[in-house]
Amino acid sequence: MRTLRTTLRGAAVATVAASLAAGAAVTALPATATPTATDEGRAMAKAAVTKADPTTRSEEKVKKPKKAAADPDFGPNVTFIDETWTADRINQLLDTVNDEEEFSLDRHQVFFEPGTYGSAAGQDDPATATGIVNAQVGYYESIAGLGAQPGDVLINGALHVEPVVGCPNNPWSCGDPGSLTRFWRSMSNLAFNPIQRPVGDDAGLPYPAGVTEPHQMRWAVSQAAPMRRVDIRGDLTVFGRYGEFASGGYLANSRVSGTIATGSQQQWFTRNTEVGGWDGGVWNMVFSGVQGAPATDFGQALPNDAKGVKTTLDSTPVSREAPFLYRGTDGELKVFVPDATTASQGVDWGTDAASGRSIPISDVYVARAGTDTAATINAAVSGGKHLLLTPGVYELDAPIRVDRARTVVLGLGYASLTPTAGNAALEIGDVPGVVVAGITVDANTPESETLVRVGTPDGGTGDAADPTTLSDVFVRVGGPWAGKAVTSIEVNSDHALLDHIWAWRGDHGQGIGWDTNTGAHGVVVGGDDVTATGLFVEHYQENQTVWNGERGRTVFYQSELPYDPPSQAAWNDGSRLGYASYRVADGVTSHEATGLGIYSFFNQGVDIRAESGIQAPNTPDVRFRSMTSVFLNGSGGLNHVINDTGAPAVGSFASPQVVSYP
Repeated sequence: MRTLRTTLRGAAVATVAASLAAGAAVTALPATATPTATDEGRAMAKAAVTKADPTTRSEEKVKKPKKAAADPDFGPNVTFIDETWTADRINQLLDTVNDEEEFSLDRHQVFFEPGTYGSAAGQDDPATATGIVNAQVGYYESIAGLGAQPGDVLINGALHVEPVVGCPNNPWSCGDPGSLTRFWRSMSNLAFNPIQRPVGDDAGLPYPAGVTEPHQMRWAVSQAAPMRRVDIRGDLTVFGRYGEFASGGYLANSRVSGTIATGSQQQWFTRNTEVGGWDGGVWNMVFSGVQGAPATDFGQALPNDAKGVKTTLDSTPVSREAPFLYRGTDGELKVFVPDATTASQGVDWGTDAASGRSIPISDVYVARAGTDTAATINAAVSGGKHLLLTPGVYELDAPIRVDRARTVVLGLGYASLTPTAGNAALEIGDVPGVVVAGITVDANTPESETLVRVGTPDGGTGDAADPTTLSDVFVRVGGPWAGKAVTSIEVNSDHALLDHIWAWRGDHGQGIGWDTNTGAHGVVVGGDDVTATGLFVEHYQENQTVWNGERGRTVFYQSELPYDPPSQAAWNDGSRLGYASYRVADGVTSHEATGLGIYSFFNQGVDIRAESGIQAPNTPDVRFRSMTSVFLNGSGGLNHVINDTGAPAVGSFASPQVVSYP
């Protein structure tokens, strides 16, 4: 294995701006964000981050049904809904768990037991429909069905996400922030007969955001908001009603019988899905193993001087769907763990032995934040249990260690891990087949060298038929509180699979500043034959993604350079201007990446340059396809797309493309 240096370079000499200028960027953050620079870490955040109204808890508004006697105690942040619930009762419950602030410490998981919910009577006229299940999905809220198939839970109605309404009287004038911060929420294993209408305060606006066409549902999100294993029996729109900005997104193992309208979505990754039609695209739209996907047109001339932005792969080279909880025919809860596949296409909703394995809940340790520690969790895992993390924030003075092959770690409701002693949050040993899904990791102080480590350096362990897999794993350095970590995710195991990762050095929230939330790298890959499908890495201070292993593959990459370098001298890679976001080490001889978008918004009023967004050896078997650089706003920009190839994106809006390299 070749090794590229991964240490954080010199500190900045100037203080980061306290907030972005109003209307400054078509990018991932609201102009109203007010960062606070503090080194007090998680302890400071406890006092700083609270709910707007802590009295509106779900158990106070709605009486929850009793769980089956055989079910473990999942705690107060997990709700099970069954068919005895009326639509009004369901909507009332959902309205109590969808109002968390962006950096709240509360977490929520809602499960629907198999059944049909809501009335289909008003499906052709949503404005007058009654008896529907209809609610917005908020921060740190995961909603899932407990059926073996998505269709086992049918919702007549909509679970939707709307943009921020910045200008109620003329919303078409307020594209920013729109949906640029609609993060950290998810939906899975559900079927919808889409019937959507505005709810809550939105319903009283002169131009409600929640209006859609009949038989259409809106999921206007950005990063870390996956939709998996969903059957939408109609249309799906993934941007705001009035064209507000959005920076998503991820859709996998789903079926949308109608059309997906993308509108203002800057980029989107769709994997192993079936669609009836696709409309739109801004900069980087990638389809992998999608039946009904549009043809590749990236870089091609289109009418009105436009360029194509879509890239389609017939199949996904390596895939593994995320594990999920479901109710067996015997009434017992189980965790289904899908097998890995190669060259796959379309949906796979199987739950039989040919598709994967079922784990009885009795073989799973159900952890509770505030009760469990690293010691109690590790004792259970080392004793042979799989791990389910119920919603909450887990403060860990040692990493959760997984040293048994084929162990499953499943988070519910954005369960969050944070180290308290400069340790990692999760370490996976040199064993194959470990599956981790649905967790968020927050850096803390003192600084951690690594937050998530998969395998040990030079360990080399891996199994192509049963790859260790990280799905929906999200890392933050800063945001909820001040945090520091040199590397967010380090992958040493061969054949590992990364499926939907967002590694984010925060640029708004608590504990934000060039010297405050320090992070060199989001993802560093040392293993060979590692595959990433849906890789989002943003704002780190050196090379954001470093690939040292051979035969690596990435399908879809989205990255923003750091906003806040105080000077060019503080952000130079030796004699090279700035740091490339995606860096393949000089000694690598084989690598492949498709669908890469790297954006700049330097907000310090200084002419900061990156020589290129991608840096890689110029050798025949290191291949790239469908690349773009984008100047969003601010100053400076990118001189090239990859190495010395591609037009500059400097000084004003631009989105140059490179179709292939070399």
